[in-house]
Amino acid sequence: MDSSPLSYQDAVLVTIGSGLVCHAVFKRYEPTAPSTHLGLLVAVPAILAWLFIPHHSNIVSAFASSIGIYVASLVTSIVAYRLGPLHPLAKYPGPMLCKLSKMWMSYMCTTGRQHIYYHSLHDKYGDIVRIGPNELSVRDAAAVNPMMGSQGLPKGPVWSGRDPENKTKALIEISGPEHTRRRRAWNRAFNSEALKGYEEIIEKRATQLMQTLGNQVGSTDLAMWISYFTFDFMSDMAFGGGSEMLREGDKDGIWRALDGSSMLTTAMGHSPWFGQYYKYVPLGTEKTKFREFAINRAQIRMKQGSMTKDVFHHFLNENGTDAHPPSLIEVISDSALLIVAGSDTTSTVMSSLFWFLMCNPTVYNRLQNEIDSAFPPGENALDPSKHVHMNYLNAVINESLRLLPPVLSGSQRIVEKGGGAATFGSHIIPEGTAVFSHFYSVFRDPRFFSPLPDTFWPDRWLSEGERTSPFSPTIKGPANINVVLDRTAFTPFSFGPSNCVGKNLAIQEMRMVVCLMLQSFDMRFAEGYDVQRWEKDLEDRLITHVGKLPVVLTARKS
Repeated sequence: MDSSPLSYQDAVLVTIGSGLVCHAVFKRYEPTAPSTHLGLLVAVPAILAWLFIPHHSNIVSAFASSIGIYVASLVTSIVAYRLGPLHPLAKYPGPMLCKLSKMWMSYMCTTGRQHIYYHSLHDKYGDIVRIGPNELSVRDAAAVNPMMGSQGLPKGPVWSGRDPENKTKALIEISGPEHTRRRRAWNRAFNSEALKGYEEIIEKRATQLMQTLGNQVGSTDLAMWISYFTFDFMSDMAFGGGSEMLREGDKDGIWRALDGSSMLTTAMGHSPWFGQYYKYVPLGTEKTKFREFAINRAQIRMKQGSMTKDVFHHFLNENGTDAHPPSLIEVISDSALLIVAGSDTTSTVMSSLFWFLMCNPTVYNRLQNEIDSAFPPGENALDPSKHVHMNYLNAVINESLRLLPPVLSGSQRIVEKGGGAATFGSHIIPEGTAVFSHFYSVFRDPRFFSPLPDTFWPDRWLSEGERTSPFSPTIKGPANINVVLDRTAFTPFSFGPSNCVGKNLAIQEMRMVVCLMLQSFDMRFAEGYDVQRWEKDLEDRLITHVGKLPVVLTARKS
């Protein structure tokens, strides 16, 4: 005798209805906790399986029917909503896979080519592309200020997915009043007076880099040595020392851990719920290793006390200037961020800059002449007071930042629910939508940078009288070329209250190293190196992962 209060058809309808309710819960609350996932995706269909037991020979087949119908209902509802005309972003074009799930972009980031993928989408679909169920990528300089300016949008959900276990968020992950409070210590650490005090630290490490490079025989990986230099330097800045990669190499695997974990954390950012499971993924141990390094160095630095006014000195409020200083755990979190943001990004730009120079001999020779003129034999090429007036040096740095910015795909923001829609020019963005300005695409847009937006032409940053023609480098001065240079579109260090507070230090560091490098060595690619490999090997993992840059260095005669 059938003891079920429901017929098979009614059991199916109840299960379908439960799947629709589950979609409504996910749509409204977007839960990320594994316990909630377990409850909604396993426990509910397990309970519903009791409705099917009288219609099946065993509980296993009953559960299979229940979960099959439940999941089919849930997935059908999700697909119909995300692809249908009732979705708030229905009018924005984009690939079907992107509209269906952010898991597609989680996959794309594992290829390292997401910046190229986004760029191709903008070329195909236009200035605003739907790259997730509730996310848009924007290629429009007019969106920069309303998105990231003083009255702009808060940080998006990508940050909660990148580091779910760390309850104390780093400065880069927060917005609003909390960001303002935490930013005060950073502002003190990077004001003009503090930067002056860091010059000696840069000089010491830059000189060590030249000595190390001078000891190399034959071909050497310039990108690796620059990475070691920036990591050692930022460790000096963050914790007063503790890293000697230029001397010892990456013997503890810290750089490898930092580099290896970036792909995983970027994938987690695209799908924040996935971040809750990262500790079960082998690559998660790499992420933990760097965190342990930062905690250990902070403990040593606190025990030793302040020997120099490093950044940790300002973060920890050792001079007592801040009435509401950050907590110790916030200091450690921000110090770890400093190393990541200051080492990986700066090393990427410098390595790319040297690659651009070797690919463009005319630019190389012109910059070499400017440096030799500013610093004749015997003069100190590390003098920052001269660097600021070296127009071509600064043009080369800007052009390197434009074509290969350290953060290729920008910084995500969100139009918060309950705050109304946001307006970017003629575009109205519904609340609950994540957005970002895709730097790589904006910086190569001919509306903002022309002529030759995809070409390395530093002269675009010079005054008209200083420029040489991009079509004939021997011609100097006006050549009836309409040069478009929209500086509002140029945001390699982000923009607004959340911009890179260490921008001036990074620029100073690059100027000093480039001048000393070109004063010390002649550079050329190693025999047999495919010059196209550099851009092919770049991987967009929020920060940019670089490949090898094999070069041969020859010491210059004084």
